[in-house]
Amino acid sequence: MSGQRVNRRVVLKSRPVGIPQADHFEIVESQIPELEPGEFLVRNEYLSVEPAMRGWVNAAANYSDAVGVGEVMRAFAAGEVVASRHGAYAVGDKVMGMLGWQDYCVTNGDPVRRKVLEADLPLTLSLGILGINGVTAYFALGEIGQPRAGDTVVVSTAAGAVGSAVGQLAKLAGCRTVGIAGGADKVRLCMDEFGFDAAIDYKDPNFPERLAEACPSGVDVYYDNTSGAISDEVLRHINKFARIVICGTASVQSWDPWPTGPRPERHLLNKSARMQGFLVWDYEHRYEEAVSQLAAWVRSGDLRYREEIVDGIEHAPGSIAELYSGANIGKRLIRLESGR
Repeated sequence: MSGQRVNRRVVLKSRPVGIPQADHFEIVESQIPELEPGEFLVRNEYLSVEPAMRGWVNAAANYSDAVGVGEVMRAFAAGEVVASRHGAYAVGDKVMGMLGWQDYCVTNGDPVRRKVLEADLPLTLSLGILGINGVTAYFALGEIGQPRAGDTVVVSTAAGAVGSAVGQLAKLAGCRTVGIAGGADKVRLCMDEFGFDAAIDYKDPNFPERLAEACPSGVDVYYDNTSGAISDEVLRHINKFARIVICGTASVQSWDPWPTGPRPERHLLNKSARMQGFLVWDYEHRYEEAVSQLAAWVRSGDLRYREEIVDGIEHAPGSIAELYSGANIGKRLIRLESGR
């Protein structure tokens, strides 16, 4: 049965410092073992690329154990059950979860996040707007940002998979939204496709002045995906009782040595503001709640998304570095050949 199939796996070849490059990975092939009782076989159709994957392979302290050298790269993927000796999973079921950068995953179900039940929507959405990106936006903004009608919400990496969702969810809550993105194309995307009220290019030499102009009444919620100089500037404009959501630190190349810079404490103290980090794993028990609401908004047209799909597992090794270069627009996915 499965022993006749060859599985291509992207494994970590060497430990990176900072942003992992293509040569930190290699693609290896192996035979798929026969299923044991309680196991099933998933043929992955799409592999996900996340900014957080940088932290998953670095030796620096992170919220999860580092991927081991020689191990399959930890990654979300979505696919179809093609063989099963597990009572809860049948051939034909669509699933998504931490299935790794590989063609196939033999599993007892532990890495599976959920069965994908939204058959009327593309499977790719389970890795993006209906996956970790959308769920992150939903809970981080709603639970930590606590947007109220009339608030000004500023979002960094606003054209990305998470930031674009945050902006739209803030609009649905009746807020004024200001997006920060890199380059004229991404600024236009924020305005034209994702409906931000204003968008600013952080590469603009007059960025501080543009930000002040876009936030004449200050900032009530800041959704921070970058850290660094962008966030330093936004913090200058926070209002009394502002809420700052720390979701990413994309601008920091390495945490060894630990970077230094302007301190936020005085801003937080003077404005009685709150800054809190967010990890999506803290809301696993409410995952279906978020997916159900996000799917309803996608169906109604109230929530839009952008995907960037490349074909072939050979694109996986260099995809994290490409993500941090800022060249991509939308959720980055890798499509695998069907029928392998």
